[in-house]
Amino acid sequence: MKKQNQLTDIKGFSIIIPAYNAEKTLLSCLESLEDQSLSKKNYEVIVVDDGSTDSTAAIAKKFNNKYIYQTNQGPASARNKGVKSSAGNIILFTDSDCVPDHNWIREMVKPFSNPEVIGVKGAYKTKQNKLAAKFAQAEFEDRYDLLQKKSTIDMIDTYSAAYRKDVFLNMGGFDQSFPVANNEDTDLSYRLAASGYKLVFNPNAFVYHNHPDTLTKYLKIKFWRGYWRMAVYIRYPDKALKDSYTPAVIKIQAITMALSLLLLSLALIIPCLIYFAIFFWGTIIVSTIPFALKSFKKKRIVGLISPGVILLRSLVFATGSVYGIIMEKYIRVKYLT
Repeated sequence: MKKQNQLTDIKGFSIIIPAYNAEKTLLSCLESLEDQSLSKKNYEVIVVDDGSTDSTAAIAKKFNNKYIYQTNQGPASARNKGVKSSAGNIILFTDSDCVPDHNWIREMVKPFSNPEVIGVKGAYKTKQNKLAAKFAQAEFEDRYDLLQKKSTIDMIDTYSAAYRKDVFLNMGGFDQSFPVANNEDTDLSYRLAASGYKLVFNPNAFVYHNHPDTLTKYLKIKFWRGYWRMAVYIRYPDKALKDSYTPAVIKIQAITMALSLLLLSLALIIPCLIYFAIFFWGTIIVSTIPFALKSFKKKRIVGLISPGVILLRSLVFATGSVYGIIMEKYIRVKYLT
């Protein structure tokens, strides 16, 4: 009973939401946080407006929450600012385009009854019917199946995240050199894991989200995911080969695609190399079969399109990764030498 009282103390939980021009989604997010299975007196909600120019501020101020405004500096900065203004000793993050489940807060904080747990990762769900969104959800669920097998993880996404505030602050929070919402959470997760802190996954702590609903939007996200992931892998090269969140086959597919692109460029000099590039593409398609079969059992159409979409995903992720490496070296040469 004592632990339960500690977990529901009014100073226990602070939910922080960075928002930038979020007028289309913020209302649903905040309404869901008004309708939690915990009494509202047991937690606070903090909206950090990152320089919005739409009606984000007006929407945020409709609720009896804490509202903070800053000039546009990116979500990492907004989240850090929210933490510094928080009263809770456990901080939770979600995004302005997410709708937390009725039991989200309760489930997010459950693992903290174990004093060794420093961070908790929740899950995504979606109610969308568009094919691209269904495929994206199948990807997440594949990763969740991997995470559930592990007693400790090394990745917490900010769409559904929680940390002990003292450790978060001691680790320096999110790296504000990441200017967009992309991989700043990966960087913090790797720092925490490298320091020996215990991070866990709770699939019952989920938020609803609208995933990209067209193939073009989906592939654009994957390109920039590859770009920013390289910034993290340069700091933590061991994670480029293995982490708790990414199935090994996805890393192999990206590396194989990158090699095929190299062969294609060399084929301008040695034409026969194009056959090796084609062989690599075939290898990637064969490697998609387990995921395709798994997805087919849940959503047949998702399983059927998986080989083609994964081939394209590997292409744009590899391209984004190469671009990220090139830009990182360019910036280093230009500004650090």
